[in-house]
Amino acid sequence: MILDKLVESTRIRVEQEKRDIPLKIVKEKALKMEKGNFSFEKVIAEDEISFICEIKKASPSKGVIAEEFPYIQIAKEYEGAGASCISVLTEPDYFKGDKKYLEEISRNVTIPLLRKDFVIDEYMIYDAKIHGASCVLLICSILGKKELEKYIQICDDLGMSALVEAHDEEEVNMAVDAGARMIGVNNRDLKTFTVDLANSERLRKKVPDHILFVAESGIRTGEDIQRLKKADVNGVLIGETLMRAENKKEMLQALKQ
Repeated sequence: MILDKLVESTRIRVEQEKRDIPLKIVKEKALKMEKGNFSFEKVIAEDEISFICEIKKASPSKGVIAEEFPYIQIAKEYEGAGASCISVLTEPDYFKGDKKYLEEISRNVTIPLLRKDFVIDEYMIYDAKIHGASCVLLICSILGKKELEKYIQICDDLGMSALVEAHDEEEVNMAVDAGARMIGVNNRDLKTFTVDLANSERLRKKVPDHILFVAESGIRTGEDIQRLKKADVNGVLIGETLMRAENKKEMLQALKQ
């Protein structure tokens, strides 16, 4: 199963990173930085519907999406087109991501950034802070409830937001019980990679109103956005649709109409 492979490759990567720079050093550096102000979730709460625009070179299901990958230029285009936040893939093996993309983009835009990766260790949260992230993705299907609670607390200590990703009702309940303030429902099943927009519509009803709700994956048209607006989602995360668009500003404007 691809998710198992992603988790295993991430585990190997993080263990190597810990050997290169121990957790103690990364943690101390992150905690010495100015505490964040939870800017990511504040932005998601503001707009009628917020747009989290994703920067990714490839994916396991689609292969290479962007042969040309001027990630800083893309980030600036997103910001100029009115993106609320930017999601940056940092997973290197299957998504061709890199932490340097996150760090360099953070120096070139002012809107909040999500580190999109498979967080399985607290090391990755402290490291995300150092590299300029305002938010990290925490995926229920690869974390236990205690881990989720611990990682949300670490984010709170750093002033970072946690986008807690769920795919079904059981995971939504787990996210709520763990204290998530922002839940992202993935319309793509990470086990089969099939996509169903109705997943967000169905699970929105299971999330308390005080918790922010983000719909992820499979969002391609303005009609999809209108459909999700009716479902009362707070934000949408859009990746492949924007990455494949020759004119990303025009595409984002079309989605917003």
